[in-house]
Amino acid sequence: MTFLRVLDLTHAFGPGQPRDPEFDDEQRHQEMTIAHDGFDAFYHRIAGSWGTHVDAPAEMVAGGRTIDALPAEELVLPLVVFDISQAVAADSDRCLGRDDVREWEQRHGPVPAGCFAALRTDWSRRWPDIDAMRNLDADGISHTPGWTLDALRHLLVERSVTAIGHETIDADPGMWTTAAGPDNASSPESARRRYACEAYVLDHDRYQVELLTNLHTLPPTGAHIVVGVGKARHGTAFPARVLALLP
Repeated sequence: MTFLRVLDLTHAFGPGQPRDPEFDDEQRHQEMTIAHDGFDAFYHRIAGSWGTHVDAPAEMVAGGRTIDALPAEELVLPLVVFDISQAVAADSDRCLGRDDVREWEQRHGPVPAGCFAALRTDWSRRWPDIDAMRNLDADGISHTPGWTLDALRHLLVERSVTAIGHETIDADPGMWTTAAGPDNASSPESARRRYACEAYVLDHDRYQVELLTNLHTLPPTGAHIVVGVGKARHGTAFPARVLALLP
């Protein structure tokens, strides 16, 4: 297959970027310089889930596959794009539902098994503004789009997609991840309730890519995705350079 265009779906990362508030900011310092040592060398201290990144099943599943266990054939996949950006522009809490997937399939046919399913919301246009990405209200509740469990059940169980990706910090809508009350306490059980969509994906031995960009440049079908994630030994999440190949 010949590809005529290569599109970058990756944010450049650095200190101060949007991130999950549970993670520390990147710390970066220059250890060597060309003038003094003949080459530049930088140290980076980052969370694995940093910038455009892959979450492997092991992130939430004890004994699940780690980053280095993802085979190469799962990192180059046919790509389908679900676009709810217009609905999100009117309602920032809008999520992809099963009816949206069915409507997509009426136009383009069944979602093919073994593909990568990407959710376009145009949320990436808010990058790198942290406040705009999190979109908190006066009560500290985040209003961001995401997936629904019904849509994911259809895609993972009935259509057997290999991986999913999205433009937001989390797969789950912000209203879930920042909801007040006992479910917001720090425990494995509360985390699974607050991040139910991500847990569902990882429980099904799939991986996800978060903080994608430039999905607005892609057609609904016909492209392929290349997920160039660093092969972190026993890693649960790691930054990736993600590319789309268009015929």
